[in-house]
Amino acid sequence: MKLTLHLVSPVILSVAAVALASTPALAAGNSHAEAEAQTLELSKQSIAMRSVQGPGNETPKVAALYRDALVKAGWSVSDIDIVPVDDTAYLIATWKGSDPSLKPLVLSGHMDVVEAKRADWQRDPFVPVVENGYLFGRGALDMKFNAALAVSTLIEMRHKGYKPKRTIVIAFSGDEETTMKTSRLIAERLKGQAGLVINVDGGGGMLAEDTGKPLAWTWDGAEKNYADFQLEVTNPGGHSSAPRKDNAIVQLSQALVNIGAYHFTPEQSPLTKAFFESAAKITPDPKVAGAMRSFAADPTDADAIATLRSLPEFIGRIETTCVPTMVNGGHALNALPQRATANINCRIFPGHKREDIMAELAKVANMPVVKFSDVTEGSTPSPASPMRPDFVNAANKAIHLAYPGIAVIPAQASGASDSMWYRVNGVDAYGASPVLIKDSEEFAHGLNERVPLSNVAPGVVYFTSLFTDLSK
Repeated sequence: MKLTLHLVSPVILSVAAVALASTPALAAGNSHAEAEAQTLELSKQSIAMRSVQGPGNETPKVAALYRDALVKAGWSVSDIDIVPVDDTAYLIATWKGSDPSLKPLVLSGHMDVVEAKRADWQRDPFVPVVENGYLFGRGALDMKFNAALAVSTLIEMRHKGYKPKRTIVIAFSGDEETTMKTSRLIAERLKGQAGLVINVDGGGGMLAEDTGKPLAWTWDGAEKNYADFQLEVTNPGGHSSAPRKDNAIVQLSQALVNIGAYHFTPEQSPLTKAFFESAAKITPDPKVAGAMRSFAADPTDADAIATLRSLPEFIGRIETTCVPTMVNGGHALNALPQRATANINCRIFPGHKREDIMAELAKVANMPVVKFSDVTEGSTPSPASPMRPDFVNAANKAIHLAYPGIAVIPAQASGASDSMWYRVNGVDAYGASPVLIKDSEEFAHGLNERVPLSNVAPGVVYFTSLFTDLSK
């Protein structure tokens, strides 16, 4: 899961907090009891299933859970397909619309979760617990709650008599957290058919740390390309008492220092330009707000670049970033190293090829003895989706029904999610989860993962509006 919960820095939120201090969290009222109850039940049942890659993977059981709920609600068995792939599976469920000429609305997500060890957690990660207004368990945030929320909303819409004009397809992958094999298979299967993808495993918003009130919400229409490059230096080695100038660890270290000090050329897209223009309006720090406006107007503005680069939450928005994440070298305490390696992890601004970034890094390293190789797995470059008026208008309307007055900020995610496989196949995809959470409680992929249950009621309101407007 690649929720955009951190896309809005706390530095830009205090004004939004003031604006929303007296705003009720849910203006539309509590009129979706069926979907709210089922959301919690499906969330708990799915969290109890250990859908982790490897022996005993229960992702197929999660798919069967959703299938059974949909069939009970009126879906035909023939309209639901669970496809086994290795030790996992993916789910395709179709709600046929009345107009077959319209390309389907696809609701994307994933059923698998990252590993969680019981010894590290305060609670068993695969025993769902509701406590103090939170649902705890692996996948609570990433992303079994969102999946249950989307499925339950569709079920209630059907029970209440809604008939979509545009076909709605639920497309849940089974290995988004690992190889993304099923993610690719789904996107290829729907290529040429899908008209628009709403990825409920992206976007999201932030709650105030002190009051828990909603502050800002983002949707993402692009994501940076994920890449891993291995740097390797080999050497005959020898006895440590007879040092040589060509020490593999020293040579690798010099290359890493050069890379660590390097900045790629800043750039922007229509989406990131819109982010800075929107975020500047609610940023109380005049220096930061001014830098946002200046960069949006001129991405070569040196002062604006310096300010934004000084803030970790913004540097990744203005340029490709590459950082060393792992190093390994040597084979004995009393021997010269025969081999030293490092991994450079990059988040590449859309529009660049991995091989070009790797070549630029090799030039920056300025160490010919260092061998560079692309070791990226489970990722592919993808273009940005356009700021489509049908999506933007529907999303703005939906989130404001759930949270009146909340600031809406378009964004580019750091990557990677299932959305990239749709985008690379020419299908517009948008990360648009309605989940809001405090920054201090965002533990996706971490210990004691949780989601505030305050998201249930407004989430149903949001999804009901969004799914209706995009399928009617």
